Amino acid sequence: MNLKLFDSKTQSLKDFVPLEKGKVGIYLCGPTVQSMPHLGHLRSALVYDQLVRWFQFLGNDVTLIRNVTDIDDKVLDNAKAEQRSWWGLAFECEQAFASAYRKINIGTPSYEPRATGNIIEMIELIQLLTSKGHAYQVENSADVFFSASSWKSYGELTNQAKDDLIADTEADSRGKKDPRDFALWKAHKDSEPLDASWDSPFGRGRPGWHIECSAMSVKYLGTQFDIHGGGLDLRFPHHENELAQSRAAGHEFANYWLHNGLVNVAGAKMSKSAGNSILVSDVLTDSNALALRYYLGSAHYRSVLDYNEGVIQEAEAAIERIASFLQRAGRKLADSKALERSASLASSLPKKFIDAMNDDLNMPSALAVLHETVRAGNTALDSDKMKDATDAYFAVLGIVNVLNINPIDAIWQTKGSADGALSALDNLVQSLIEQRKLARDNKDFETSDRIRDQLKIAGIILEDEAGSTNWSLGA
Repeated sequence: MNLKLFDSKTQSLKDFVPLEKGKVGIYLCGPTVQSMPHLGHLRSALVYDQLVRWFQFLGNDVTLIRNVTDIDDKVLDNAKAEQRSWWGLAFECEQAFASAYRKINIGTPSYEPRATGNIIEMIELIQLLTSKGHAYQVENSADVFFSASSWKSYGELTNQAKDDLIADTEADSRGKKDPRDFALWKAHKDSEPLDASWDSPFGRGRPGWHIECSAMSVKYLGTQFDIHGGGLDLRFPHHENELAQSRAAGHEFANYWLHNGLVNVAGAKMSKSAGNSILVSDVLTDSNALALRYYLGSAHYRSVLDYNEGVIQEAEAAIERIASFLQRAGRKLADSKALERSASLASSLPKKFIDAMNDDLNMPSALAVLHETVRAGNTALDSDKMKDATDAYFAVLGIVNVLNINPIDAIWQTKGSADGALSALDNLVQSLIEQRKLARDNKDFETSDRIRDQLKIAGIILEDEAGSTNWSLGA
């Protein structure tokens, strides 16, 4: 496959070899639906959407499981603070996430299990761990904890020594034998809604956060699967604890661990306490959905992505340059019959682009190839080199289709974000074209040339053809 991915567990770039040739299984830690989605949530989902699309381009059948954590301490706490049902809050937030995914055209996963729909599997896994001596129930309580000291490899994901591991704070410490032990099952509290608990062999309660993903990933992908992904903030304690309990249960679990970087705001870590969280609803509109997808997917997935004023406008400008080239080339090549070439060329990507994507999804390099190809295509059109222009057209089309950022695709036009992003500019340019035409008709060539030169300075190129004038953005 020639694809290399950075495995967080070994901290190394590794050749990707699937368990079964032609098939890839991915488990992605989805959202805890305690509040509305922010840009960090959307970026994480997009990273794995890009990964899935690349696997599919390489000819693989991909099974993507992205869970929804709909029962959790924070869900209950936030619902209580808002004086509403926990399940009502969880569902409302889940729908907000789903809406955001759809707006930027993140593909639907193969399945999206909710934690509350897999309680039986979690109980069975806890029973297995208990029978193997890796879990214990607190006396006179329904609380069940994983015994960190019972698993010699605990800390292997984050390469930490046991004594350096921070105590788990996801549950009450009462009854713990070791500060590092973490909750598998939490006893129901009188202060919590009764419908936020389930009967179990341990007593009435609800699952701990970590056991949820271990149970769901194994249920839908098997005891060994290819990739486990999620945000860098989940690496410890969530993924560390997932790995420990799953391996202790006898499961091989994930062969590769991928973690995407977080989103900063003007150089600072985004957090509620800092008051700088950027909610998706604060940014995403129907008209800028494509630009937001472009921006969120423009950095290397493992790097920090910095949000500041102007990034969406920069992304819109980049998208406009691509759209302008495709539209300009489409007009000229249609006249030259060059578009009669085989449609398969649309998927013939430049080698430099393929190499960049196979290099741990090096998106900055991949996008650099895209824009280099746009510039080369415009140059070829300027020089009437139709073969070179045709090659560039199909290469650009192939790239934007793989990345799902094709600005002339109907999926974006219906959202008003492809041609819609150009509509205001088009109205302005068309009015200037009319003024220029009127000046030429009146033989006022000084005014005509001045309008053309002003547009050229602004990066807008005019092309006079029989009976009409078309415009495009320069490279």
